[in-house]
Formats: sequence, structure tokens, C-alpha cells
Amino acid sequence: MKRILFVALHRPNRSPSQRFRYEQYLDFLQEKGYEYELCYLIEAEDDPIFYGSGQYLGKMKVLLKSIWRLWRASADRAKRFDIIYVQREAFMLGTSFFERRFAQRAPLVFDFDDSIWLQNVSANNSALGFLKNANKTAELIALADMVFAGNRYLADYAKQYNDCVKVLPTTVDEERHHPKFKAAKAGDAPVCIGWTGSFSTVQYFEQLLPVLRRLKEKYGSKIYFKLIGDASYCLPELGIQGVAWTEADEIEQLVELDIGLMPLPTDEWTKGKCGLKGLQYMALGLPAVMSAVGVNTEIIEQGVNGYLAHNEEEWFVQLSALIESPELRQKLGKAGRQRVLEEYAVVAQKQRYLDFFDELAAKKSKNR
Repeated sequence: MKRILFVALHRPNRSPSQRFRYEQYLDFLQEKGYEYELCYLIEAEDDPIFYGSGQYLGKMKVLLKSIWRLWRASADRAKRFDIIYVQREAFMLGTSFFERRFAQRAPLVFDFDDSIWLQNVSANNSALGFLKNANKTAELIALADMVFAGNRYLADYAKQYNDCVKVLPTTVDEERHHPKFKAAKAGDAPVCIGWTGSFSTVQYFEQLLPVLRRLKEKYGSKIYFKLIGDASYCLPELGIQGVAWTEADEIEQLVELDIGLMPLPTDEWTKGKCGLKGLQYMALGLPAVMSAVGVNTEIIEQGVNGYLAHNEEEWFVQLSALIESPELRQKLGKAGRQRVLEEYAVVAQKQRYLDFFDELAAKKSKNR
């Protein structure tokens, strides 16, 4: 049996980046002869402390606990693994000390799915921003034996520091995300237009509020809006009360939608995003309208498997067309799912994952 150690910040089913980058491949890898262990740093009880405001003594305790875990994981026992896979970073501060220790013990995979070389510190932890290191991402890429980049934009950045860069898109589980879970609606039922995200990204949703107000004025009770991921979000004028995201009812919440939204500003951070929201909508057979930014322009073929919007007027026109035509929603939703199955589903990428891991495991075996 070959063995992989997965190193990441969060426990399983906590982080979308981890869920859609490697966790959904674990059973497949096990079937193909890989044992694995997980090394994660932040427990459930740590979340309110680490991501809340203040509580600096508590944050320090979380950091010290993380240091101890990584010290043990990167000690001699790490040599028992054929591959060590680091997702985004092994440690949340600017040092690459632990990643270097891991790289000395087994071939190292570095995986990233955002423009994480940009300084991006949450508001609650802004006072600790000085502990970040803008050069860490480049250091980790240079250190790795193989780099998994979530899209071509990220891969182009990585190729400045490493010749062994593989574009592995963020993928969705095509069986979990399946149109069969969406119940049929009566022809006169109001159309649900929705967005999924988190409290930290609701700002992207809010850039569409002028468009949503125009739509509500035009269509009235024929439409309603749904926001998934921030239960505290409330906007009475549009009848929006956010609902919390949970892994258990994620699909149930998503299939209420008839149209999925993925608005983004155009900047260096969003160019690195991997289109996850849109891919989830599309895999469920829902028509997606997405900002024409980054990888979204590779996923969507305009008017064939979804819509791309460049400005408020295009958002309004395209959403209006979808509201008025169930046939158009069905057509784009069906083509969208097919696009996901071709390139952005687990079934489309799992063999590539296995081949890359086999290549690295062979390197470890050769060096023994």
C-alpha cells in the first residue's frame, strides 16, 4: 500500500477548498491502493476563537497547538509516507518552516485554488496581518515536487517558480450534485433566483442588488430571491432572509433555486477563483449567470450552457430572459451539466489525480 499524508488547516467537511480539491477523492484513492492520513490544525471548538474578533490569547493557544501538531507530523514519522500533500499552506502564518520539513521527508504536492500570494486577511484578524508573508506562496511552489493549480491563471503564476505544474480544476461530485434531486414545480410557481457563499463573500452578492431591485419591480411575486451561507443576512425590501450553510442540507437548499448567480468584481483576487458556485449550479442542471471574470469565461459558452455578464444591464437582460422562459432554463441547465461532466466533475479528473500521485509515489520508491 502507498501512503499519503494530507496537510491542511481545517477538519473534513469544513472548508470548500478542501472538500472540492481532495476530500471527495479520498475513497477513490483508497480503492486504488492508497492509504491516507489527515493532519489538520483547527478543531471545531477553535473556529469561534480563531475567526472571531479579538481573543488574542485564545488565538495564541490555537497557534501553539498547531505548531505542536505540525512538529510531530513533520518529524521522522513523515518518512513513512510516499507523498505529502499540502493544501494552500500547512501553517497559517508566514513561515514555510514546516513545509520545508515535510519536503525533506517525502515528495511534496502543493495545491492551491485562489490567488493566495495576495495579502488577504479577514477583518477580524487584520491586527495580525503583519504575521503574514506575501512571498510564502512562491516559496511553497518552488519547494514542491509537483504543483496542482486550480486554473490556468494560477498555473501561469506557479510556472514562474516551478516547472512541474498541473492544472487540476476544482471539481464537483456529479452524483451528489444531480438534477434528480430537484423536485418538479408547477408552471405558475414563482422563480427562485439564488446565490450560495459565506458571510465573507456576501459582498459579491450585494453588487447585484440594483439589478435584483429592478427585477423585483418588473416581475413582483413571480420571482423571489434566496441567499445560502449567511443566516444573519436580512434584506426585507427584497424578501431575503439568509439561511445557514450546512454540509448535510447543502443540496436540498441548492435545488430550490431555478437560476444560480455568481457575481464577482474584476480584480487580481477574483481572477484566481475556480468557479465553484457556478459549477455546483450547472451540475444540478440549473442555469448559471456568472460574471465574465477569470475561469468563468472558460466554463461558460455564452448562451449555450449559461450566461456571462459584463455589466448591470447584461445581468438584467439575461436574468429576465431566464425568468420568462422555463424552456431556456431547462436548455441551459442541461447543457451546463454536460459541460461539468466533460471537465469539472470528479469522474472527469479522478484518473489524472491518480496518475499524478502514482508518478510521485514512484519517485519516492526510486529514491529509497
